Amino acid sequence: MKKSTLLIADDVLINRELLKDIFEDRYEILEACDGEETINLLSEHKEKIDLVFLDLVMPKKDGLDVMKFMTLNKMIDKIPVIMITGEATVETDVKAYEYGAADIIYKPFEPAVVRRRAKNIIELYKHRIYIEKELEIRTKELYESKKKIEQSNEFLINALSSVVEFRSLESGEHIQRVKEFTRILLKHLKTLYTKYDLTDERIELIVNASALHDIGKIAIPDSILAKPGKLTDEEYEEMKKHTIYGCQMLEKFKQEENEFYRYCYDICRYHHERYDGRGYPDKLKGDQIPIWAQVVSIVDVYDALVNKRVYKDAFPIDEAINMIHEGKCGIFSPTILECFDHAKDELIFATNAYLKKQKR
Repeated sequence: MKKSTLLIADDVLINRELLKDIFEDRYEILEACDGEETINLLSEHKEKIDLVFLDLVMPKKDGLDVMKFMTLNKMIDKIPVIMITGEATVETDVKAYEYGAADIIYKPFEPAVVRRRAKNIIELYKHRIYIEKELEIRTKELYESKKKIEQSNEFLINALSSVVEFRSLESGEHIQRVKEFTRILLKHLKTLYTKYDLTDERIELIVNASALHDIGKIAIPDSILAKPGKLTDEEYEEMKKHTIYGCQMLEKFKQEENEFYRYCYDICRYHHERYDGRGYPDKLKGDQIPIWAQVVSIVDVYDALVNKRVYKDAFPIDEAINMIHEGKCGIFSPTILECFDHAKDELIFATNAYLKKQKR
C-alpha cells in the first residue's frame, strides 16, 4: 500500500527530527528548513503531499507567507496544514485559522496525540475531496441528462410548430428565424432592463416557447391559411382566432406551476396584442401584455415583413424597420422599440444570413 507523504517545515532541526521519528514508519517524509524551500517542495510535489507540518516562525518566508502561497495556488483546500508554534496566543491562532490552517499543535509534541490528529485530518481531507469529485461527476451526469431532455423537447416543439409552416406553404424556416430573433432581442432586454430578471435559463425557455406562437393555425382551414390574395373580413376574423385555438390546444396539457407552459400560453395568446390596445384577441394595453409576448410580437412582424409570403413580396430590411417604427404594423412599446434598435445590427446580420441561405 502506498504511503502518504508528509512535508515537515521547521527551521529547527530537532523539531523536524522529533516529528520525523513519530511518522517515518508510516509516512514518506519531506523536510524543509525555511519558507522558500517549503514553497519549492510544495510546487514540486503538490500532487503527492497529503499533509504539511508548518512552523509559524521561519527564515526567508514565515509560515503565513507559505499559506498565502498555498491559497493563491489553490492548494490550501486540497493539502491540509497543521501549524507548529511554540507559543499559544489568541492572535497567532486566529491568524493561522484565517489563513486556512486545519489544526494547530504546540511544542513540545505529544507523539500519540500528534499522530492521531494527523491521521484524522488526512482522512477527513481525503474523504472531502472524494465527495467533491463524486458530486462533480453526478452534477455533470445530471447536466448531460438535462441537456438531452431539453434537446428532445426542442426537437418535438420544432417538429410540431413546423406543421403550420408546411400547411401555409412557407419555407419552413420561419420558426427558426423567430427563435433566433427572439434570443437576440431578449439578450438586449436583459442588459437594458434588469427589472425583468431575465436569466439565461429563462431566455432559453422563452426562445423555445416562441416556436409555438402560431400553433393555433393548425385549426385554420387551408383555404384561408394558404390563400394567395387578401383575406375577406370574415376570413381575417377566422385567421385571428388562431391565438385562441392555440391556447385551447395548450390547455389540454395545462401545468399551472410550469414556467415554460406560462411562456407558451402567453406568447401563443398575446403575440398579436398591441401596446395601444388595438391588437387581438383580448385588446390588452401597455404592460398588460407580458414582456415575452411583446418580444415575440415584434420579431414575428419583422420576419413577416422581410420574407416573402403567399400573399405578399418581401420588403427591404431598412423599409421593414421603418414601417415598424412608424406604427404601420401596430404600435409597440417604447421599451421594445428601444431594444429593437439596440439589436438592429444583429437582426440585420442574421436576416441577411438567412436570405443568403434561401438563395442557394
